[in-house]
Amino acid sequence: QVQLVESGGGLVQAGGSLRLSCVASGTLFGIASMGWYRQAPGKQRELVAVITSGGDTYNTDSVKGRFTISRDNFKNTVYLQMNSLKPEDTAVYYCNANLYTDSTKIRTHDYWGQGTQVTVSS
Repeated sequence: QVQLVESGGGLVQAGGSLRLSCVASGTLFGIASMGWYRQAPGKQRELVAVITSGGDTYNTDSVKGRFTISRDNFKNTVYLQMNSLKPEDTAVYYCNANLYTDSTKIRTHDYWGQGTQVTVSS
């Protein structure tokens, strides 16, 4: 079994910072990519940022220049440093890990964390 455990959410004023962490544990055959999604009330879940096993990153336009995704391969952990937070960043943030299903590393499977609330007050 694989588990993703997130931490670091909370309440912050506009302009403030938060750092989210997500640790993958269990039987792991390798991580293809890890990322963060968010879902605001009444909206669809959207991709925020993703980082591949090779270190390539992608940030959605609305967070470019403010959020930074990083990864510690030895700790199977992904981070999301969020600076200059805005009220529109308020959402539940979900960690996603795209993991290889066995040692052949041909197929992958998506796993999700339980979500962590980020609330930005104006």
